[in-house]
Amino acid sequence: MASYDVIVIGSGPGGYVAAIRCAQLGLKTACVEGRDTLGGTCLNVGCIPSKAMLHATHQLHEAQHNFEKMGLKVGSPKVDWSQMLTYKQETIDTNTKGIEFLFKKNKIDWLKGWGSIPEAGKVKVGEEVYDAKNIIVASGSEPSSLPGVEIDEKVVVSSTGALELGKIPKKMVVIGAGVIGLELGSVYARLGTEVQVLEFLDTVTPTMDAEVQKTFQKILKKQGLNFTLGAAVQGVEAAKGKATVTYKLRKDDSEHSLDADVVLVSTGRKPFTDGLGLEALGVEMSDRGMIKTDDQWRTNVKGIYAIGDAVAGPMLAHKAEDEGMAAAEVIAGKHGHVNYGVIPSVIYTHPEVAAVGKTEEELKKEGRAYKAGKFSFMGNGRAKANFAADGFVKILADKETDRILGAHIIGPMAGDLIHEICVAMEFGAAAEDVALTCHAHPTYSEAVREAALACGDGAIHA
Repeated sequence: MASYDVIVIGSGPGGYVAAIRCAQLGLKTACVEGRDTLGGTCLNVGCIPSKAMLHATHQLHEAQHNFEKMGLKVGSPKVDWSQMLTYKQETIDTNTKGIEFLFKKNKIDWLKGWGSIPEAGKVKVGEEVYDAKNIIVASGSEPSSLPGVEIDEKVVVSSTGALELGKIPKKMVVIGAGVIGLELGSVYARLGTEVQVLEFLDTVTPTMDAEVQKTFQKILKKQGLNFTLGAAVQGVEAAKGKATVTYKLRKDDSEHSLDADVVLVSTGRKPFTDGLGLEALGVEMSDRGMIKTDDQWRTNVKGIYAIGDAVAGPMLAHKAEDEGMAAAEVIAGKHGHVNYGVIPSVIYTHPEVAAVGKTEEELKKEGRAYKAGKFSFMGNGRAKANFAADGFVKILADKETDRILGAHIIGPMAGDLIHEICVAMEFGAAAEDVALTCHAHPTYSEAVREAALACGDGAIHA
């Protein structure tokens, strides 16, 4: 029977990063994965394939709307749906094979199959049982649905089914105006689908800055997404390759229905821990099905750790990666650390939306005195040249100390620009520190500097 210092269950971003870091720290490591490929939900049916589709359809949008303005005359582009799906699959394959290469390079054993923990210190995969001094549960999450809504991945789909539809639908109803719903909704809107988004709350992207929410919804509406907010979905009935969605408006309890070719259910995700045997082991769980851990990612059962979507906190791949590295450090006897106050979030629509730290609403609720510096991409030369001048950068800083407390960006490359603020916040920087740092011209990043200047005497180009 093989014996390991660490066995990681799950090879998503949290799991494979934890395994690699454990191996780098000299621990004999194995990783359990039941899929035919490594990388978990993110690389196989989530982050990576959705970004491929977002990229492809954005290029379509550029060809349809902006090429001619730049003197590029290519005629009306045609969509080869089959080839687009092939491109998406090739993107997945390249990434998953890359993880396989990293496992071989770091001498990590891939235990193929679905894992369970029959007792502390043991992991069962198929009929084989392995000894493990430490076990890291990185089992990820799965889509959650609503009562009266059954996902069949053909007509009523989760993000998984939405990424492999047999044809481009004429009508799509998206239930939930969160990250997944808006990203995939925008993919299909660009492909010519009539997209209707139903959201229970009164805003899109509920945790985002209120000003960003309003601007974001306006931009998406211009792009062809229709919104019904305050809509409580009652059920979805699928028959003969079509679906009918029934919902009530919360403001007056009136009943309505919508017909669609495809219904995308994007009402969030829930931890996936089925079959691990955690209950029998006595591992403490939260009411929402998350594994309880201490500040060192340890469960209440000695030698068992948990990270990523299976534990509390935002369900983000990069948060799982940070926890994976930190848990590995702890197991190796070092100090593992994750700064949960500086975890960025990104929506990969066009324009992108990114945030880190506090929102204005949170600061007001806390009663903290702050100042906001804001700069529109309309004042950015590069953005105007690239037909990408929608949106703005907003930096929030402490009123007295000028220390950066958060930032919110809607605009071109927002997901990359936000990291300048993440680094600044890690170092406890003031808005003035960013404002005094030379930024290359012409770049989108100048908008970040201008927002920092706006926290002081004022932006130059506003």
